[in-house]
Amino acid sequence: MPRRELSGARAILSGASSGIGRALAIEMARAGVAQVLVARRADRLAELAGHVASLGGKVEIVAGDVTDPLVRRRALDAAKERFGGLDILVNNAGVGATGRFEQSDEDRLRRVFEVNFFALAELTRLALPELKRGVRPLLVNVSSILGHRGTPWNSEYCASKFAVHALSEALRAELAAEGVDVLIVSPGTTETEFFATPMMKPAETRWPTHAPVSAEYVARRIVAAMRRGRHEIIPFTLGRVMVYLNRLSPRFMDWVMARYARRTPPE
Repeated sequence: MPRRELSGARAILSGASSGIGRALAIEMARAGVAQVLVARRADRLAELAGHVASLGGKVEIVAGDVTDPLVRRRALDAAKERFGGLDILVNNAGVGATGRFEQSDEDRLRRVFEVNFFALAELTRLALPELKRGVRPLLVNVSSILGHRGTPWNSEYCASKFAVHALSEALRAELAAEGVDVLIVSPGTTETEFFATPMMKPAETRWPTHAPVSAEYVARRIVAAMRRGRHEIIPFTLGRVMVYLNRLSPRFMDWVMARYARRTPPE
């Protein structure tokens, strides 16, 4: 597939205030992408917008929870009013949860799906008519390696990311004739504030520790994949190994996961 020219493209990026989202906003600004940045923390968005502007980037911010339909509408309206349309939608907002499924509750499951899946799906549905009018339109959904392989103590998060992966593949086929590309990003362990959320307790999961990659590295990989027309990237070597092993020998991976599940799980 021919390379995509990013300079002059118009984008909406959710979950922009920290981690991969913040790094991606900066990387896309360097590539010449005009952006509507969406996140809950207005102070961080304002700081990021100043940084993006210092790089010469065009930027608009929408502070609010992407699970709110009004916030999603404001983001799309901002792209149309400020930039004249939309070429790229990056669904990056996400939340995690750790613990035994049987010791959790319906509220946590629904919160994870509201952020990770339903907000992503509905922002995509809302944006599609405008995307189809864009230049080399692209939908980027940030999933996870846990959207390929379920792991113990992450049941709700895994389920939501499997749903993102399935929706993305289905949309890629549905939208192919209309020229809308779909890129799935499946990060692994990354240096972000993701694990600082109240529902995440990484120190108690007893998983082996691995050196994370930086959010900046993931952002660079995403921008490169946008340009090259890639369908999916896994910007974490050990994550790629896990995904490939699961494809080659799912029973072996079942054994590995069961072994770690026997360790004392987080309460």
